[in-house]
Amino acid sequence: MEPGRATRTGTVGQFNMSKKIAFFRIWTSPPVNLSVERMLARSFPEHSLETYNLASIIRQKKQVMLTNSIRVMQHYGIQILTGKRSFRVCFWRTPYIFEVVKSLTGEILSRGKYCFSFQLHSLYDASYPGLPHFVYTDHTHLENLNYPGFGTKDLFHASWIRLERSIYHNATLVFTRSSNIRRSVIDHYAVKPDRVVCVFGGSNVNVPEESQLNRSYDQGHILFVGTDWKRKGGPELIQAFELLLEDHPDIKLTIIGSSPDVRLRNCVVAGRVPLDKMATYYQQATIFCLPTWLEPFGMVFVEAMAYKLPIVATHVGAIPDMVVDGANGYLIPPGDIQALTERLTILLDNPDQCRAFGAVGYRLVKSRYNWDTVGDKIRENILAVMG
Repeated sequence: MEPGRATRTGTVGQFNMSKKIAFFRIWTSPPVNLSVERMLARSFPEHSLETYNLASIIRQKKQVMLTNSIRVMQHYGIQILTGKRSFRVCFWRTPYIFEVVKSLTGEILSRGKYCFSFQLHSLYDASYPGLPHFVYTDHTHLENLNYPGFGTKDLFHASWIRLERSIYHNATLVFTRSSNIRRSVIDHYAVKPDRVVCVFGGSNVNVPEESQLNRSYDQGHILFVGTDWKRKGGPELIQAFELLLEDHPDIKLTIIGSSPDVRLRNCVVAGRVPLDKMATYYQQATIFCLPTWLEPFGMVFVEAMAYKLPIVATHVGAIPDMVVDGANGYLIPPGDIQALTERLTILLDNPDQCRAFGAVGYRLVKSRYNWDTVGDKIRENILAVMG
């Protein structure tokens, strides 16, 4: 079966009786949460979408907040105190909060007549008995085992991982944003392949028309966009940039999202930039580089391709879906500073190669990585299984 199509498993008459869809997410941000909400509304115009922000609901329950804070420290206290994990990340990975959310979403779904429920991410289970339920995620926890330097000792609590498994098994279909996560749901969690569908993801910035992108590639301007400086490979890029300056003294590097203490000539640290201001930075750059160590999806790669930027990145996570080595960019092993320097040198010395790579990436965004295409695939598959 092709990755973008599920088999029909039966009919559900309730789909024709109800006109409401329950959409669950934890936060209103980052921007992908709003993009998915808009995508669902466009894809199912004959239905009304009721959106539930779980973090906002949980924050109003003081006893739940207090109890779960205690559970977080019981499960992850040592890691938090030693700086290996953040409290915020661990908050959503306790069996207690998992069961609270399960009960909360069950109460919501029992009160309303919905044709199906749809959840973003896989940190909770919003399924309800007898109601078709769909999950759209960019990660699984056990996929982390495929990243360099990550071992079983780095996993979250085993009791939470057992509950995570139930998310996928209770779903009618699991939609993923990348092929490696589809494989993980099947291989790590033993979900049948015909219930896991890779539909990819779209861009959170407006994709410009091709006529607006008659850019020059001879300016030698490298762009980095990432909030987690170390995980995204920022230190390695700085080392490579220092080496590049020896033979290319006029090149530039702009760092977006992070604010490291970097004092190099021709290097600008812009820090956090509003999404609606990002277009300027993509338009001014000639190469996009993010030598990340771990990447569940990487929306910035889609955004960079939308602006016809050639890419230098690492062969991890979802990136090989987006960057085909030698076609729209180069892929290197994480931490390989020599390879990173060599690939950037090739692009800095070959504007025509940059232009060719940028054109391939742009076509990939138009054909695969846009929310209209994603929404069409999700609608097609949901209608197929619901009849």
